[in-house]
Order: sequence, then structure tokens, then C-alpha cells
Amino acid sequence: MKRDVVLSIRGRQTYADAEPEVIELVTDGTMAYRSGGWDISYQESALTGLEGVTTTFRVEPGKIILRRTGKLQSEMVFQEGVAHDSLYQMPFGAMMMTVKATFVFFDIVEDGGTIDLTYHIDIENTSAGVIDYHLDIRAK
Repeated sequence: MKRDVVLSIRGRQTYADAEPEVIELVTDGTMAYRSGGWDISYQESALTGLEGVTTTFRVEPGKIILRRTGKLQSEMVFQEGVAHDSLYQMPFGAMMMTVKATFVFFDIVEDGGTIDLTYHIDIENTSAGVIDYHLDIRAK
């Protein structure tokens, strides 16, 4: 059963010699339990620079999958200590990314929950920094 939720998202990207870049967003979304895991989805906006994109966090035992569909296509898999390659397809081209999660935590029930991720990201075999995500999910 799909449920309407409010998502509070905080993302922080840290580059080698720069101040961390922080994005905070509160948006409407949905959550649904299916096939042994949770799908938490929302529509990106101009604020995130990804207008026209749907972002879904698929939460399964032992891993989280971040899928983006629409104007860009990507799928990133987060499992602690495991590197995963993914193709990030945009309207003007594609690039190869590798993500390696160092921390994956979730606690989700019918009324909402929390997701925390920390991962290293390489783009075309070059380090692009460390990203932290924190999501609070609340039923409407």
C-alpha cells in the first residue's frame, strides 16, 4: 500500500580541499512496502537542479539502491564496504561512477523512519569526494 509522506533530506558533499556543500530539502513523497523492501520516492525540483527527475530509495535488507528516472537515468547501490559501478545518463551524455558506502543505516516502519548513508564517489576513476545523506520520513 502506497502512503503519502513528508521527506526531510539533508545531503552534504565534501571535496578534497573545499568547504562541504550542503543541500537541505523538505518535500512531499510516497513510501510503499513491496517484495520485501521499502520504496521511498519523490519528485526533484529546480532547487536540486534535477527538475523532471523522480528519485527513489529502494531499501532492502543489507543494501539501499538509489534510482533516478526521467531527464536522467542512474542506479547506485550502497552496501557497506562494497564498491558498485553505475552509469549516470544525462541528456547530454553519460559518465561512469563508482560508489563505495562506508555507512548504511535505515530504520523504516509503516509510519516513516530514517535513512543514513555515507559513501565515497569516483567519477570516471577520479575521486569526487564523500557524500552523506540523511532522510527523515514522516507519514502525512
